[in-house]
Amino acid sequence: MTYKQSFAHWSFTQDRDPQPDLLAAAARIGYAGVDFLPAELWPQAHDLGLELVIIDGHQPLEVGFIDRSRHRDLQDQVRRALDTAVANGVRNLSVASGDRGPETDEDALAACVEGLVPLAAEAEAAGVGLLLEPLNTKVDHPGHECDRTAWAAEVVDRVGSPALRILYDFYHAQIMEGDLLRTVEANFSRIGHFHTAGVPGRHDIDERQEVNYGAVARALADHGYTGYVAHEFIPRADPVDALRHAHAVFAQP
Repeated sequence: MTYKQSFAHWSFTQDRDPQPDLLAAAARIGYAGVDFLPAELWPQAHDLGLELVIIDGHQPLEVGFIDRSRHRDLQDQVRRALDTAVANGVRNLSVASGDRGPETDEDALAACVEGLVPLAAEAEAAGVGLLLEPLNTKVDHPGHECDRTAWAAEVVDRVGSPALRILYDFYHAQIMEGDLLRTVEANFSRIGHFHTAGVPGRHDIDERQEVNYGAVARALADHGYTGYVAHEFIPRADPVDALRHAHAVFAQP
């Protein structure tokens, strides 16, 4: 296996009774990490050998780096999260463009780059990644500025630090763009993390949705990808069964 698998804790626990054995079950299945895990569960994850793959660098994601008036506050948040990441072995922090405002497209892009350049340098020095995720604006995040791979890629290129890369979410990308495998190939060096979910509905990656995740898994293996693929879907039924099935889809010989 070239890459490792993780899962987004929020999506497997949303609107469900607490499952204290979820992390242990994931570790038994073969998961190596977990995304967006609440801090109170970090000791349990560490005890199970699960890496903290990504946490929020700032909140909320509707307020982001395209707004120059918010740069100082956002940078302060990310710097505090960076200290937390270093102290607790967190691999990545998420950063966001924020929702569209009165800025022109070029000014929004320039502002985002301006706000992220110093943070990328600090993250690189600390050995922590920053991940910028294009989000779909058709279903889940209307008005979000970064909703295309090309926009995120332009930010990454202009910032010019290996610490800043794209979080490529196949769910969001399928809704907005399609053309998944060719886009991943064209931007592979810019991508630092992947998310999966079924389209439509953001449910299990099974035969009831339209993305061929078996082909996705093979393509990532062929590229020699060594990072994480994280499952960020809302299971229709038992979360542990859903974790087991998703892990099997992406298991490589």
